[in-house]
Amino acid sequence: MRFIIVTGLSGAGKTLVIRFLEDMGFFCVDNLPPKLIQKFAELCYQSSGKIDKIAIVVDIRGGGFFDDLFECLYMLKESGYDYEILFLDASDEVLIKRYKESRRMHPLVKEGRVIQGINLERERLSRVKEKATYVINTSYMQPKELKQALLKLFGDNRGSNNLHISVISFGFKNGILLDADLILDVRFLPNPFYIEELKDKTGIDPDVRKYIYSFPETKIFLDKLDDMLDFLIPYYIKEGKSQLVIGIGCTGGVHRSVTIAEAVYDFLKSKGHRVNIDHRDTQIKKAE
Repeated sequence: MRFIIVTGLSGAGKTLVIRFLEDMGFFCVDNLPPKLIQKFAELCYQSSGKIDKIAIVVDIRGGGFFDDLFECLYMLKESGYDYEILFLDASDEVLIKRYKESRRMHPLVKEGRVIQGINLERERLSRVKEKATYVINTSYMQPKELKQALLKLFGDNRGSNNLHISVISFGFKNGILLDADLILDVRFLPNPFYIEELKDKTGIDPDVRKYIYSFPETKIFLDKLDDMLDFLIPYYIKEGKSQLVIGIGCTGGVHRSVTIAEAVYDFLKSKGHRVNIDHRDTQIKKAE
C-alpha cells in the first residue's frame, strides 16, 4: 500500500496535486484532521487490497488540529503503517502573486498582509518540511511539469505514460461525439449497408470486415492513421494529458466506423497503450 501525506504552504499547489493523484488512481482526502489519520489508515489497510493507493492533505487549515500531526505520525509508525510525506513549497514572491490573482486571504491572517501569513506558516511547517520524504518547489512549474514530477515519484510501472485512450465508434446521423479529442470521418469508405447480406450485420462481423478491407483505400487510410497516432500520442503524454477520446464516425455508426475503431483499438493495444473501445450506436437499426 502507498500512503502519502500531502502538506506544504498554502498556495503552493496542494489542490492541483490532489487532482493529479486522483487521476493516477489514488483515493484522496482533503483537509483531514491529523487525529483521524491513524483510524483512516486502519480502514484502508482492512480493505483487503481494494484501496492500495491513498493520499491525504493535511495543512494549517486544520487550525489547532494541525499541531497534533507529529503525535499522529509517531502513532502511525508505532502501528507499523508506512507513509511518505510530500511537501509543497514556493517562493514568497510567487505565493504573494498567486494570492493576489485569486483574491483570497491567507488562512493564518484574516486581517493584515499576506506576507505575514506566509511567514507564520513557514515557521509552523518548518519541522514538517525537515521530516518530508519529498519536497517539490512549484514556484516556476507549469501544471504539466508538476504532473510529470508526481508521475516519477508515485506513478506505476508504466512510468510517465498515464494516458488512457478511449476509441468510440458512432454515427453522425445520431449526433456527433461531444467529448472526443479527435474525430475521424470514415464515410469515404464504401458502405456495407447497401449490400443486402451485410446491411443487418455490424462492423464486428467477419463478413463486414472482409468487405471493408477489400478496398485498397482502407489499408492506406489505416496506415496513415497509425502513423499519425504514433506521432501524436507521445506529445499528448508529454503535455500531461490523462485521457484521450478518439471518435470514429460513419453515417449510422454500425458498419464502417465499427470496423475501423476495432482496427485502431488493436493497433493501440499492440503498442502497449491503455485503451478501451465502445461502439455507441451498434444497437441502432435505422437505415443509413
